Amino acid sequence: MSDVFDILGNAAFWVAVLRIATPLIFGTLGVLLCERAGVLNLGIEGIMVAGAFAGWLAVYGGAPLWIGVAVAALAGAAFGLLHALLTVGLALSQHVSGLGITLLATALSYYGYRVSFPKVNTPPTITPFAPMDSLPIPILSAQTQLTLLALLLVPLLAYVLYRSPLGLALRMVGENPQAAEGQGVSVAAVRTSAIVAGSALMGVAGAFLTLSAFNAFFFNMVNGRGWICVALVVFASWRPGKALLGALLFAFFDALQLRLQQSGDAVLPYQIYLMLPYLLSILALVLVARKASYPQALMKPYRKGER
Repeated sequence: MSDVFDILGNAAFWVAVLRIATPLIFGTLGVLLCERAGVLNLGIEGIMVAGAFAGWLAVYGGAPLWIGVAVAALAGAAFGLLHALLTVGLALSQHVSGLGITLLATALSYYGYRVSFPKVNTPPTITPFAPMDSLPIPILSAQTQLTLLALLLVPLLAYVLYRSPLGLALRMVGENPQAAEGQGVSVAAVRTSAIVAGSALMGVAGAFLTLSAFNAFFFNMVNGRGWICVALVVFASWRPGKALLGALLFAFFDALQLRLQQSGDAVLPYQIYLMLPYLLSILALVLVARKASYPQALMKPYRKGER
């Protein structure tokens, strides 16, 4: 128990929590945006891989870091557009389309890496974003600009969803597309735009891993973070503020298990520590999800004129 208190009192631990939470914040906001419009996007895992690779490859080729972030967002938006064409335009299964996007994006990224670096055993490196040392805020000053961007996006998305006509249209499309159509709102256009924008955020989530958290691209680096984001949206009851809380909670458990593994007094097998963030997150999800109010039109295809 003393080890836990020592860990919690260390500033480096909280720096790690915020760093681990950053890609989860981007990804969770992206999933939330899609699902608020009524579309499940299980392509997030592959989109994060594609964003990680595309952004890193652009910077490795000589582009500035922020151009790399933009390239990652465009890569995510492109796969999001494909998902929108399949699920909104053709009204195909959102589950099947999303899983297909994950497989396609992951395979294309790995193939692109092998083609670009056929004889390289060690991943080439870049110079990533530097910490914001001049920022007079403890813990946050040890993060990069992408973390600050992720934190700022939370209130921005909340404002758009609950304080703007665009947000009202998006929520209406996710709750009652027939009523939205009756008010002159194009359900297809709103859903497509939400999927593309949400997928762009997923691409940026992947780019954070290669341009900020690490300095290289390697296989399996996303490591299930996309699926965690899908679960965190349910935990958050589709609200941006609670999504931030959920991302920080999972990151807290993840950072804690890493520190416990490293402590010399660890008495449990390391597999127990590895399971800790997932077990506690599942418990939190079960407790919260029972009362979650989900978008009523989620995963329900819609064709104009149908009742």
